[in-house]
Amino acid sequence: MEKLYCGIDWAEKHHDVAVVDADGKLVAKRRIADSVAGFAELTAMLADAGDSEGEPVPVAIETSRGLLVAALRATGRPIYPINLMAVARYRERHSVARKKSDHLDAMTLANILRTDAHMHRPLPADTELARAIAVLARAHQDATWRRTRAGNELRSLLREYHPGFLGAFAGGNATNLATADARAVLAIAPTPTATAKLTKARIAAALRRGGRQRGVDQLTERLHQDLRRPQLRQDPMVEEAMGVQALRLLATLNSECDSVDQLGHAVAEAFAQHPDYAIITSFTGLGDLTGARVLAEIGDDRNRFADARSLKAYAGSAPITRASGRSLSVTHRRVKNNRLAAAGFVWAFVAATHSPGASTLYYHRREHGDRHAAALRNVFNRLIGCLFHCLQTGQTYNEAIAFPPPNKQPETLAA
Repeated sequence: MEKLYCGIDWAEKHHDVAVVDADGKLVAKRRIADSVAGFAELTAMLADAGDSEGEPVPVAIETSRGLLVAALRATGRPIYPINLMAVARYRERHSVARKKSDHLDAMTLANILRTDAHMHRPLPADTELARAIAVLARAHQDATWRRTRAGNELRSLLREYHPGFLGAFAGGNATNLATADARAVLAIAPTPTATAKLTKARIAAALRRGGRQRGVDQLTERLHQDLRRPQLRQDPMVEEAMGVQALRLLATLNSECDSVDQLGHAVAEAFAQHPDYAIITSFTGLGDLTGARVLAEIGDDRNRFADARSLKAYAGSAPITRASGRSLSVTHRRVKNNRLAAAGFVWAFVAATHSPGASTLYYHRREHGDRHAAALRNVFNRLIGCLFHCLQTGQTYNEAIAFPPPNKQPETLAA
C-alpha cells in the first residue's frame, strides 16, 4: 500500500486536515469540527484514504495536548507534535510571498512528515499514570510560581507603607510572606495603625489560627516588640487604602498557598504509585515533588530518548557549540524544556548542598570561572545523565559511580 501522511492544522473550533502521498500529492482534505462528529469524519477520511490497523497513517499536528490528540493517541497511530516556529520555517521553503492559510499549513505539516519525519520526535508512549502525574506536577509547579508572584507583589506593597511588618518576619535577608505565621498576623494588622493596637493575646490567637502549636509565647513576645518599633508612615488615608489593597493581595496569596498544599499532596500520592518512584527518589535532591516534576517532563517511555546526550539537550543542561571559521563559542541552551530545567536547578542546588560528589563538582566549576547558575547547570548535566542510565538499567543511584575520585574512572556511567 502507498505510504500516506496526514497533517492537521489545529484551531479552537475547527481543524483543517490534509493527507498526501509519498510524492507530496494531495489525496484528501477536509475541515472538521472539534467534536465527536468531527473526529468520526477524520477517522472515516483516513480509512477511505487507505488507513489500516497494521499500518496507520502518521499524523503531524501543532500541539501535543488537547482532546483531539488524546483521541488520536487512543487509535495507536504515530503522532508528531511539530513546533509552530518549525512549521513557519518549512512554509518558507516553498514560498517567499508569505501567503498563508489553514489548508496550506495542514499541507505543510503533512509534507514535514513525508520528507523529515526522522528529524522529529513522535509523541512518547507514556503510561496513563505518568500522564496523570504530569498533569498534577505541572499544576503544582504553576501554583508554586503563582504563589511566589503573589508573595513578591504583596512584599513590594508592604515596603511602601508597612516595612516594620517585613522586618518583624524577616528570616535571613528577606521575608517569606507565604508562611502561615506571617499571613495570619497580617490579616489582623494590615496597617501600622492596626499593628500599634495589637495585644499579645491577639497575636497569639492569630498564630494559633495559622496552625502554630509550639513556641507561641516566645514568638508572640518577639513580634509584639518588633511590630511596635518606630517607622516612617504614609498619610492616614493613603495608609488605609494601601491596607485594603494588602488584604486583597493576601487573599490571593492564601488561595495560592492552599493550592500548592493540596496539589502537593495529590502529586506525592500519585508519584508514589509509579514503578520508577524508587529509582528517581534514590537521587540526592529528588523528593516526592521535585522527582514528580522530573518524571512529568521525561515520561516513562524508555524509547523516547536515544541516549543520555539527547536527554541532556532536552533538559537544557548540555552546552551548545557555535563554530564558524575562526569563531568558536560554547554557551548554554536557550531552547529547552523550561519546566524540566527549573526542576533541575532545584535538584542541582539541593544535591550540591548535601551530596559530597555534587558539591565537589560545583566548587570545581566555580574555581574554573563558572558563575553560580553555570556551575549548577554542570551538576544537573551530570545528574540527569546518571538518571537516564539508572532508568534504562533499573538501578538506584550510587554516589561512588556518579562522582568517582579524580584518579579513578567510573565503572558504568551514562555519556
